[in-house]
Amino acid sequence: MTEYETLNYSTSSGIGTLTINRPKNLNALNTQVLTELNAILDEIEKDEEVQVLIVTGSGEKAFVAGADIKEMKDKNALEGRDFSAFGNKVFSKLENLRQPSIAAVNGFALGGGCELAMACDVRIGAVNAKFGQPEVGLGIIPGFGGTQRLSRIVGFSKAKELIYTAQTVDANEALNINLLNKVTEASQLIAEAERMAQAIIKQAPLAIEASKKAINRGYEMDLSHALEMEAELFGGLFATEDQKEGMTAFTEKTKAAFNRQ
Repeated sequence: MTEYETLNYSTSSGIGTLTINRPKNLNALNTQVLTELNAILDEIEKDEEVQVLIVTGSGEKAFVAGADIKEMKDKNALEGRDFSAFGNKVFSKLENLRQPSIAAVNGFALGGGCELAMACDVRIGAVNAKFGQPEVGLGIIPGFGGTQRLSRIVGFSKAKELIYTAQTVDANEALNINLLNKVTEASQLIAEAERMAQAIIKQAPLAIEASKKAINRGYEMDLSHALEMEAELFGGLFATEDQKEGMTAFTEKTKAAFNRQ
């Protein structure tokens, strides 16, 4: 695995942990961070040993406090569009990563940080987590997918409220509006994310990949076409060793031993 200046990455027992590591800048996203994220996600995608990815931020104050405003401040319209397009490319790569991803949100997840968390499949927050899309107060809009993913997660009207008012919500409110899946003590955040990752790893890996594909792609389709896609993915799994192992183990009342490679 390549070493990166703004990212830390480690693996253990099938779990990859990716940490945004700019604590002095509250892990703010600049071009370097996005470029390194873009590259490391390609490496993670190809790593057959990694079954689940945990994404978190360095330090206790912030997951990611937003995009780097100092870098954005003097951009012109074309440069701003390109910056948004690049961020969207990277976050879409995370969203469509082969492996399921879990955001372990510590502290502030504002602007680009909220958008990074939303690009993950699941979000677990520490009790001190705070979410928001405050871009309108800076004269811009969310540019890394916030106007699109937030409404898909919390609903159309609630997303408009949060974006229009630049409101910040705490962990409990985020849980209530489905922006978080779970809330835990800060000291237990990574352990809780690892427990969820281990629960995923116990399942059939090809079925997990197919489930993610069906959910992500189906959301953009009308129901009839989405159901056709589901049937294709469902049927395809009957040609895999995972299906034979899982169903044989079930009928014989033994524990399935899925191939992790």
